[in-house]
Amino acid sequence: MKPQALILTAALTLFSASTPADEFALNPQVKKVVDDVSEERIKAIIQHLVTFGTRNTMSNPDSPDHGVGAARQWILSEMKSYSPRLQVRFDKWHIRKNGQRIFKDIDLYNVVAVLPGKTMPETQVIVSGHYDSLNLGAQRPGAAAGPGSASDGPPAAIGERPTQSNWEANAELPAPGACDDGSGTAATMELARVMSQYEFDKTLVFIAFAGEEQGLVGSTLEATKAKEDKIEIEAVLNNDIIGTDISGNGRSDSSSVSIYSDTVMDSPSQNLARYAKLMGERYLPSMKVNIEFMQDRLGRGGDHTPFQLEGYAAVRLSTPNEIYANQHHATDTFENMSVPYTTRVAKINAAVMASLGLSPKAPAVMRLPGAGAGRGARGGDAPAPQLPATGRNPLPMVARGAGYDAVLQWRPAGSEAAIKGYTILMRPTTTPFWEREIYVGKVTTYTFKDVSVDDVRFGVKAIGADGTESLVSPYAYPPRQKATYDATYFQ
Repeated sequence: MKPQALILTAALTLFSASTPADEFALNPQVKKVVDDVSEERIKAIIQHLVTFGTRNTMSNPDSPDHGVGAARQWILSEMKSYSPRLQVRFDKWHIRKNGQRIFKDIDLYNVVAVLPGKTMPETQVIVSGHYDSLNLGAQRPGAAAGPGSASDGPPAAIGERPTQSNWEANAELPAPGACDDGSGTAATMELARVMSQYEFDKTLVFIAFAGEEQGLVGSTLEATKAKEDKIEIEAVLNNDIIGTDISGNGRSDSSSVSIYSDTVMDSPSQNLARYAKLMGERYLPSMKVNIEFMQDRLGRGGDHTPFQLEGYAAVRLSTPNEIYANQHHATDTFENMSVPYTTRVAKINAAVMASLGLSPKAPAVMRLPGAGAGRGARGGDAPAPQLPATGRNPLPMVARGAGYDAVLQWRPAGSEAAIKGYTILMRPTTTPFWEREIYVGKVTTYTFKDVSVDDVRFGVKAIGADGTESLVSPYAYPPRQKATYDATYFQ
């Protein structure tokens, strides 16, 4: 393909955008997936989950109708019934006794359902919740309500569990866990049912974790194994506490959901959060996706965190309206949650997961040793300038060009057959969200005349032949590393 001359002045670059209309159109399959998510089925799942009395990971696993063993077996059987194309299994670990929370040796089971992809099966998109529940015991009279408040000590700080000696005694207490996290488990199971009726290019994975209440145990083991096995995980959408739209102080909002990423600007998790907001609000405009540039709520954690620590893009979806007094107590019941709200959040997940499942892989923007220039969009048939090598590798393929231009290069991360072209995104360095998009066609280099690379943040995304959009690859320089020298101070 002969490169076109697509030279934009700085003024045009900063104040206009040129994007194909179909990029913003609704994909029919994604829309159908979102529409298929059933409130009645989510309701039935949560109602059944609470019948197990407790799903505490430390509870008796041998009862056929009570406790963690019965719960995980039911989840497995349900997911197996959804479609013969869905590969459902237990991922099992033997956990040895480890302090108060894991007060005995146990066998931990994550329930995993895999929908293999057609053209990019090596790339996984994960949606998850945790099926275990917890009751920390009766709340001390007069204690301030908050996550982890308990009767055998002073109130814990918001978001922190108290130090206590009765984890073993509490293991068999009633712990319905309707909102925490029956809601996230039900959303995960319903998405497995709906999406297993369709085909996607990437592999979709649905996981119900155990051991979350003991310290993110199941997700930590799963993330560690994925990293060791060199599994390519593009995104993790973790759902935890997505079942209430009225908070403990009476605040009410059924039309928004919070999404937590991390605090590192343009990190993989922040890019995923931006994508989730874009697709979630596109397919469900009645919902607002509020991005929080925090790893989680203050002092708290979720099953997305271990995946972040292994370098994967992972976010948490959670209600902004929690009822702290019910969390980790017997009052976390079906009657104290909102199924319609859980369903709306599940639809947000469906839009994001389906969009990713059908989209191209994000372009690669980090330099390879000895890599040459790509196909240019600089003017005429002139090749793009070779970007200079530096001692700080890996580095993004962005340079100053003739000194006062911004020169971007990228390369496809997979097959180019299904890629129609690429869109460059821009924003000032002081803002967190992309403000301009410029479609540049099927090229792998682009030059902005008279645009300083110091004034603008750049990103690029691939556009599929059907208008689907990849995640954005930002041109983010890694932080400079501390240098050491073999030197001796003297006077």
